[in-house]
Amino acid sequence: MSLVETIENLARGKKNLRFMEVCGTHTVAIFRAGIRNILPENVELVSGPGCPVCVTGDEYIDAAIAYAKMDGVIIATFGDMLKVPGSAENLAEVAAAGADVRVIYSPLDCIKIAQENPAKRVIFLAVGFETTAPTAAAAVLAARNLGVTNLLFLSAQKLVPPALKMLLADSAVRVDGFLLPGHVAVVTGADAFRFLQVPAVVAGFEPEEILLALVNLLRQVDEGRAEVANEYKSVVRAEGNLAAQKILAQVYEPVDAEWRGLGVIPKSGLKMREEFAAFDAEKVLPLEIKKSARKTACRCGEVLRGVIKPVECPLFGKACQPLHAVGPCMISVEGICAAWYKYGGLRL
Repeated sequence: MSLVETIENLARGKKNLRFMEVCGTHTVAIFRAGIRNILPENVELVSGPGCPVCVTGDEYIDAAIAYAKMDGVIIATFGDMLKVPGSAENLAEVAAAGADVRVIYSPLDCIKIAQENPAKRVIFLAVGFETTAPTAAAAVLAARNLGVTNLLFLSAQKLVPPALKMLLADSAVRVDGFLLPGHVAVVTGADAFRFLQVPAVVAGFEPEEILLALVNLLRQVDEGRAEVANEYKSVVRAEGNLAAQKILAQVYEPVDAEWRGLGVIPKSGLKMREEFAAFDAEKVLPLEIKKSARKTACRCGEVLRGVIKPVECPLFGKACQPLHAVGPCMISVEGICAAWYKYGGLRL
């Protein structure tokens, strides 16, 4: 019996079920493979806040832009941050006006840029989940060991488990289980999600792996269980990557953080420990950024919570398209709206 047939058999006669994936790579993989369209009518996959760029608030972008406009500053960033809107403009527009904004592929690239530009300050926009945060921490340690003193980090890393706890407590969000992020779980370990009181499965990214995880979720529902299962055992261990966790804990400590659409979530972000204050952009070059929400009909925040589908946003596919996106959900390659727009043909 195929996995699809097994899913159909397990779903037969059950109430409508909503399973949320909280990984942007899962979102893209699911759309690319057309998995949503082959599921039974009563099984729905809904995308959650699995894109770190998307959940980053306007104030962070405003701070990055303010730094970019300073004399003697080089901004280093991943490419999908360039067009994320702040309250008035984005980094791409600032770069076009003359600011030195450089796209890098690893935080370690920033060390070379700093060494080649000793008279300038290099500020890395450290945005990501547990997947990339250890690499940023490793770059901090490497810079200190090499005596690089002109490299700073503007931190906006987020931690996934606290966000899932917030989603479960949100009365507007109804989920019957989670497809847990495989890449994040490589670092955190499957045990980091044991607090969940609904069925949850750590999943891989191939279509067969995602379908296998859905079978596991449906079996848990069928048997009245709520466990954290690991269907990505080839790379994910229960305890996670202890070396990466050690580096992360050495450089960073948890802090309350704001997520687009979810608000402030306790202990869901990372800030540098006092020992590394010399690398913390907010401490070395403090700014006063006024909170100024953009006036827009964009409903990215509700999309990130799984409360609405992208097509329910009045801007989707009209004023908001990949080439002239209004919100980050359409800008990032892992954004939910970008995936809906690119792959289309979905059962609504």
